[in-house]
Amino acid sequence: MIQKETVTKVVVDLLRMASTGSPPDVVRALEEAYEREDSEVPKMQMKAIMKNIELAKSEGLPLCQDTGVHIFFVKGNLRLIPSFSEFEKAIRKGVEKATEEVPLRPNAVHPITRKNPGNNIGKGMPAINYIPTDDPYVEIIAFPKGAGSENMSFMKMLTPSQGLKGIKEFVLDCVIRSGGKPCTPTVIGVGIGGTSDIAMHIAKESLLRPIGERHPEKDIAELEEELMKAMNETGIGPMGLGGKTTVLDVKVEYAYCHTASLPVAVNTQCWTGRRARAKIYEDGRIEEMEG
Repeated sequence: MIQKETVTKVVVDLLRMASTGSPPDVVRALEEAYEREDSEVPKMQMKAIMKNIELAKSEGLPLCQDTGVHIFFVKGNLRLIPSFSEFEKAIRKGVEKATEEVPLRPNAVHPITRKNPGNNIGKGMPAINYIPTDDPYVEIIAFPKGAGSENMSFMKMLTPSQGLKGIKEFVLDCVIRSGGKPCTPTVIGVGIGGTSDIAMHIAKESLLRPIGERHPEKDIAELEEELMKAMNETGIGPMGLGGKTTVLDVKVEYAYCHTASLPVAVNTQCWTGRRARAKIYEDGRIEEMEG
C-alpha cells in the first residue's frame, strides 16, 4: 500500500517541477513557434519566453509570479490507496510544504471574504480528481492553473440544432475574446457534451495530453487541427502583440449528452503548460517526470 509520507514528498517534488520548468513537449512547441515567426515583435516575445524558461530552470525559481491554484489528477489502481481521507491529507500537506519551500505564491482565498490562509489550502483546494484504471501503480499529476489562463474559461449550452458549426464558432469566439490575456501562445482545451460541469471537467482534463498528440478518433482529431489552424489565423500572436502563433495546440474531448442539449466548454492553459507527474508503485518505487 502507498504510504502517506511518500505522497507528501511526491507532491512537493511535482509542484517544484511544474512551477520551475515547462514540460519537454511544451518547450519543443515554443521553439518551433519561434522558428515560424518571421517578424520582429512576435520573435522577440518568443525569445523572451524561452529565456524565462532557461532562467527559471537554472535558478530553481517559478516560471511566473502567479504559481496558480493546485489541481491534481490521480490515476491508476486506486486499491493501492489504503485510506482516501489520509491520502488527501497527505496531498494537502504536500501543497502546504511546497508553498513554503519552493516557494509558491499563496493564491487560494475564500471567494467571499477573500481571506487568505497563506498556505494554498482551503475548502475545495487543492482540487483532487480520481480516474481509476487497472494499472499497477497510482499516478499523481500536478496541474497548477494561474488566474490569467483560468479566467479565460467559457461554457455555453448550445442547442443541438447549432451542431458542429455552432461549436466551432463558439470556441473560436472565446479565443478571440480572450486575446493576449491568458499569456499566449496558449493550449486550448475543449469539452463537448455531458452536462455543464462534465463539459468543463473534460475540457480541463484534455490539457493533460502532450502537445502534438491527436485524439484517437479521426473526426475529433480533424476538429482539433481545424480549430488550431483557425485560431492561429486570428493574428493575436505571442502575448497578444501579433504573429502567427496564438495557440500551441488544441485538445478536444467529448462525452455523450442529453438529446435536448449540447454543452460546450473552453479551458485555457498559458504558454508555461505547467504539469508534472509521478507513478507510485506498491513497493514504494517512484517514477517522476515533467509533463
